Formats: sequence, structure tokens, C-alpha cells
Amino acid sequence: MWQAEVRVDLDAIRENVARLRAGTSAELMAVVKGDGYGHGMVPAARAALDAGADWLGVCTLGEALELRGAGLTGPVLAWLLSPGLPLHDAVAADVDLGVGSRALLSEAVAAARLAGRPARLHLKIDTGLSRGGATGDDWPELVEAAAKAQSDGTVEVVGVWSHFVFADAPGHATIDRQLAAYHDGLAVASRYGLRPRYRHLANSAATLTRPDTHFDLVRPGIACYGLSPVPGETFGLRPAMTVRARVMLVKRVPAGQGVSYGHTYHTERESTLAVVPLGYADGVPRHASNTGPVRLGGRTRRIAGRVCMDQIVLDCGDDEINAGEVATLFGDGRDGGPTADDWADAVGTINYEIVTRFGSPRVPRIYQDIRP
Repeated sequence: MWQAEVRVDLDAIRENVARLRAGTSAELMAVVKGDGYGHGMVPAARAALDAGADWLGVCTLGEALELRGAGLTGPVLAWLLSPGLPLHDAVAADVDLGVGSRALLSEAVAAARLAGRPARLHLKIDTGLSRGGATGDDWPELVEAAAKAQSDGTVEVVGVWSHFVFADAPGHATIDRQLAAYHDGLAVASRYGLRPRYRHLANSAATLTRPDTHFDLVRPGIACYGLSPVPGETFGLRPAMTVRARVMLVKRVPAGQGVSYGHTYHTERESTLAVVPLGYADGVPRHASNTGPVRLGGRTRRIAGRVCMDQIVLDCGDDEINAGEVATLFGDGRDGGPTADDWADAVGTINYEIVTRFGSPRVPRIYQDIRP
């Protein structure tokens, strides 16, 4: 008997990746950073590869080495690399590195020498996000230095890439501006003799809405898990995560009774309260106090009062609810219950944040896999 669980449908991940793969002629990198967006990095990666993903993408060196430690041998790109990391471990493990500065290039060269083999690099140009990558002014210097390192045999420049600002708003002016800046960056790389095998720019949103940005490789993340990057559109994707718990306690309280810390909620009439053992230590946003939707007893209800560290309370009115019944915070929505998008709307955030919150070791992930 379980008390609370995060259920992950691996077949849904396969379906989503297969759908994305069928929509492009480019190779596909399934992004599994952030513990697979809360779904479990290694199981999600295996499901994505089963469905035809060609690459895996992560942020950190630790994530990349964890994939290698799990026996996954295909192409992996890691791109969030602080100074002083043991990059030679990545080079030795055949992990590609995202490089967006001269300083990091120098560290990659040193790592290659220590590992005794060339470092495979994807040079990143900042086309407008103002986050990672070399600015347009710094790009020629980085490209020139990388070309020299390649001629020296210490690195192999296999990719040139960037990242969109606002692809989740199809038609936004920044998309075409960034695409033009990216083309300019590719032209600079070409002038210095670099011919990268992989040009990549498209995230989930661009993979789904802008085929002209696909180039040689696309990098969907959230879409692999069945959540849409574009508000109001589903693209036929199926959410893979369900979060649910069994009601711990049911009690009748009088009208006007304050509920949970601070008594920010009061019952309007005599009511049945149901206590559900999930709280902000498990991933439930405290911002969901008095707003978070939960499916219980065939109806969607709102959390009554503040979200506690370990529990939430639902006002069930006069409905007959019993301890042990299943309360679903979100799932795929096919039963009319709430989804991660509904939770995002309720707390003023995005679906990415909702699913990545759920990784507490006291709420086990249960993997559903219907393959024969």
C-alpha cells in the first residue's frame, strides 16, 4: 500500500519523442536535464532513446557522467560548465561540451591534453538571450581560437548552437532576429574554416512550430514529457507524470472553521475536510495555498488554506469522502482532472516548474511501462 507517489508513464515519453522525431528530418536531442524534468533522468533517457532520440542533452557534468555510469553510450552534450571542473572526465567519457567563452575553451583544451584525446565542442553564440554563449562582438575571437585548437588537434568543433528567447510565442519578432543572428554566426565560423556537423537552435517550441530552425539537430525538452511549451496548444502530446496521494484523515468541522496555518480559509458551512499527505517538502508549491486544484471523489477541488510542509487540506462540503481514497494533484487530464498546466495557471508559473518540483525521496517515483 502506498501513501503518495509520482507515477511516470514511460510509454507516454516514448510516444511524445516518436511524435517529435517524425516531425523533423534533423537528428533529435532529448533534453533530460533537471533529473529528466522531474521524471527521472535515466529512465526518461532510456525511453527517449527507445523512441528514436539520437542524442541526450544535459546541463551539468555530473548529469552527463551519471548517464555514462548508467551504461548509456550514445552522444551526450553537457553545457552548463563552471570554471575549474574536471572536464577531462567528460572528455574521457566521450561527452561533448558546450563552450561559449575563451576561458572555457582554454579549459577544454587543457582537459583534452590531460585525457589524451580531443575534446568534442559545440560553440555557443548568444543571439539575444543574454545568458550563455559568446556575444556577437566576442564570437569571432572565440571561433578563431577554436579553429586554431582544432588545427592543433586538441579539440574537434562538432557543433555551433544558440538558444531562443521567445519561441514559445510563435510569430514573436525575436525569433526571426535570433535566426538572422545565428546565420551571421555560422558565416563567421565558416570564414575561419569551421564546418560543424551539427548546427542546432530549436528548443521544444521551435521544434514544434518553426521547421526552418531545425538545421541538423533539434533539442526538445519539456515536449518529450508531454507538456506543451506553447500556451493553449497541445500538439497531440501526452503528459507523462501523475502526482497523487491517499487521503490520510477525514473529519467534519462546523461553519466558519479556520483551516491550516494562519486561517486564510474558513468553511462557509459545516463541511467535511480531507487531509492529504503531500506538501511543499514534496514539491507542492506553497503558492498553491487556496488555489491548487486536486481531483478527489470525482470532483476537482481547491486546496483549502495554506500548503504545509507535509500536507494539504481539501474542503469537500457534504460529499462522502473516506480515508484511503486517492487524491490526484495532476495527471494527463483524460479523466477531467487537473494537469500540470492547470497547476501552473493556479500559481502563476509554467508547467516546467511544476513537474521539476517533484523529486523528494520520500515520495517514490513509480514507473509505468506497458511494453511487452
